[in-house]
Amino acid sequence: MNADKEQTSRLLKTARGQIDGILKMVEEDRYCMDVSNQILAAVSILSKVNREIVRAHMQTCVVDSIREGGQSGKIDEIMALIDKLAK
Repeated sequence: MNADKEQTSRLLKTARGQIDGILKMVEEDRYCMDVSNQILAAVSILSKVNREIVRAHMQTCVVDSIREGGQSGKIDEIMALIDKLAK
């Protein structure tokens, strides 16, 4: 993986902490909208991490593959990811 591992790890640990907090909120039968807002915050962090990982992949792996003439496979790979994001 070519993304900034320190930043990625920090953000993932933050998301893990948020998810642990969400589980506790559910167990404590907290207000639905508070739980939902915390879920959205965790999703936001995970989306940010995913964008960084995909950006780094495109800047390194995809560029290297294109230079080596293997762009077709990488384009299909990125399109499959876009399809998942669109759902």
